[in-house]
Amino acid sequence: MSVYNANRVAVTVEQPRQYLTFSLKGEMFAVSTTCVREIIEYGPVTAMPMMPPSIRGVINLRGAAVPVLDLGVRFSGTPTEANRRSCIVMLELSVEGRQQVFGIIVDAVSEVLEIASDAIESAPRFGAHIRTDFILGMAKRESGFVIILNIDQVLNVEDVGYLAAQA
Repeated sequence: MSVYNANRVAVTVEQPRQYLTFSLKGEMFAVSTTCVREIIEYGPVTAMPMMPPSIRGVINLRGAAVPVLDLGVRFSGTPTEANRRSCIVMLELSVEGRQQVFGIIVDAVSEVLEIASDAIESAPRFGAHIRTDFILGMAKRESGFVIILNIDQVLNVEDVGYLAAQA
């Protein structure tokens, strides 16, 4: 969007982007709402043999088998324990030219935030408990930081490619 400054010169202003925030193991994370399809209550996940450890299994979503990933395993190697606020965030991503739906287990969904691009800092090179290539950036809030995930990196090429081939 272009606006005019005091000197009548057109200046491009980037609109804030919307992010769905959720908690996982005491940390606040966010993903772009453009890839969020829906949020469902946590329910039974059917384990599948010979899957990578971060893939918990599949769920039946309106007749389709949808893979569910455990970000707790992906980030720290420890499974996410379901609680009464746990849910599965359904994400739709383009994988090898076609749309693929995945679920990620989260402790609780918080809210949708609008975050301006200039309010997002780059990922720190140290101190994060997850790989820096998983982090798109960090947004400061009054209660701390929100870690904005690079969901394409989190759902790595090998896992996603394997799942897409099975669909």
